[in-house]
Amino acid sequence: MSSLRKSLAASAVLVGLSLSGCATTEYVDEQIAAVNTRISSLEATVQQVNGTAQAAATEAQSASGAAATANQRLDALTGRVDGIEQRLAAAPRRPRN
Repeated sequence: MSSLRKSLAASAVLVGLSLSGCATTEYVDEQIAAVNTRISSLEATVQQVNGTAQAAATEAQSASGAAATANQRLDALTGRVDGIEQRLAAAPRRPRN
């Protein structure tokens, strides 16, 4: 019987070693859940950054339009100012009393 006990003990050791090398379904599920949580967090961050970038792009387009309008108004005023300066330069100066 001693050899039977040795065989059983050896079998138990082999089964224990073989099971310890394999991941359980529960362990794998826990690891996948942790990774999925991190992925969800990253997706939320990416969506937030994307929204911020889109808002910044909209603001930049608005500022570009406002700058173009300001430049057009400046160009229109430049001609008027030049005309006034030319008239002042050509007009005789009158003394102040």
